[in-house]
Amino acid sequence: MQGATFPSRIQQHLARTYALDDAPAVDDFIRLTDGSAREALLIRHADGDIEIALHLPRRAITPGRERTFDEICQIVEGVSHFLYVAERARRELPATQLELELQAEVDKYVLLVHGDLADEVEPPGPPLRRRHEAAPHGAGRFEPERAARIRAHLFERVTFMDPPGTETGDRYRIANDLAARFAGRLEAEFARHGRHAELLAALRRFYAAGQTEKIALARAA
Repeated sequence: MQGATFPSRIQQHLARTYALDDAPAVDDFIRLTDGSAREALLIRHADGDIEIALHLPRRAITPGRERTFDEICQIVEGVSHFLYVAERARRELPATQLELELQAEVDKYVLLVHGDLADEVEPPGPPLRRRHEAAPHGAGRFEPERAARIRAHLFERVTFMDPPGTETGDRYRIANDLAARFAGRLEAEFARHGRHAELLAALRRFYAAGQTEKIALARAA
């Protein structure tokens, strides 16, 4: 992947993790934004087709610039949304906003704890001693101390922009809670016991599921 953009690398990591084929290249749909704008996936239905534009902050993908943890999460979330919509459209299945947010939270956890980004993204806080064993792609890079710090920053030390009681605010809070429970289950049942193939199978089942099954899988944790 030498020379690939950061968003395209994330897409390739997610596509391999979930065994996805024939997804359009995310780079072709990216529109850069300036100022304080955050990532956003814009979708428009026109004559039976879906038109997509992924807005990403220019500062977050500028080559040679060290990205903050938040900026990395924004890029992963944007690419996750794009890939999930493309895959559901390919399968001629609907996708709810809660599905998108829930899957994006899981994808951030997967890439930063178990996937390729675990080798190059350091979570906020004191430096950690790197130690992990080789394992199947996308489901084997597990360091308990690092995983705990990532989970804390993704699911506990968070600030919601929309207040509780609003549709958007409640959706983000529900997605956060469900993803935290699902991530905890992945670690407790699979990662801590070296059951990497089963971890990967659980991730792929979750990805293929619709909203009702996603919620049930997360709540089973």
